[in-house]
Amino acid sequence: MTKYPVYIPSKNRAKSALTARWFKKWNVPFFLVVEPEQIPLYEAEGWGDYLLPLPEDDMRLLGSRLWIREHSIENGFDRHWQFDDNIRSFRRLHKRVRVHVDPLKAIGIVEDFTDRYTNIGISGFDYEMFVVDTCKKPYVLNVHVYSASLVNNRMPYKWRLYYNDDTDICLQVLHGGMCTVQFKTLMVEKMRTLTVKGGNTDDLYQRDGRLLMARSLEEVWPQYVETAWRFGRPQHRIKKNWNQFTTPLKRNLELDWDAIKKTRYSFKLKQHRDTDCWQMKKYRDEQNEQN
Repeated sequence: MTKYPVYIPSKNRAKSALTARWFKKWNVPFFLVVEPEQIPLYEAEGWGDYLLPLPEDDMRLLGSRLWIREHSIENGFDRHWQFDDNIRSFRRLHKRVRVHVDPLKAIGIVEDFTDRYTNIGISGFDYEMFVVDTCKKPYVLNVHVYSASLVNNRMPYKWRLYYNDDTDICLQVLHGGMCTVQFKTLMVEKMRTLTVKGGNTDDLYQRDGRLLMARSLEEVWPQYVETAWRFGRPQHRIKKNWNQFTTPLKRNLELDWDAIKKTRYSFKLKQHRDTDCWQMKKYRDEQNEQN
């Protein structure tokens, strides 16, 4: 079980609900949050036991996020998880190799860490595609946390923008003097934007959506954001990068920190099937030689 409820807002992805598939495989409890008119589509694909209907159609992602937060608060939780619906797997960095990891264990580690501090607004996982093999930091402070986020229900900051709502809420948190935590050695394998049909693709990324996304964020945060041309398209850019935010973590002094220092999370590698990954083959052969 997770300590905090897990929500996956989803739209037009009944057949390709990647995050839900991965959680179901690993017995992670979750809510698949969909619009009422989409219920039959998701039920037809076998998701009936996991569905949580929104109160009305056409709430879009912004309305869904806000409703999910209120749902978790009404059920007595101080935090809640929100995952995008196009996450294919969870990984951990082990000796420069990204290996699959039990998402329940990964989620539990982030929950434990987050609850040790009193000023974390958002924490979560980085994308596997952005983690370098030589990464030595288990996490970084005060940067963006997208797509796999543990959200503090007690903070005053909420999603409010139709475009770039995730960047905006992180900037709200950091500008307001709280912290964000992005885990590096634990990560999610998220599908690249526009590679999976449905979701935000139809609403946000068509026509001049990219430019509107960048401009709208710049208008709200001119002191931090500018619109630039990156990767062949308009995109927002954080001026001076995220390292301009330097708020340190504040320990929860009600906890026994001597006991925390002794906390260990056991991981055991298992070979489920042969692999085409040369890194995994090399690591497996090295382990066999040692044994």
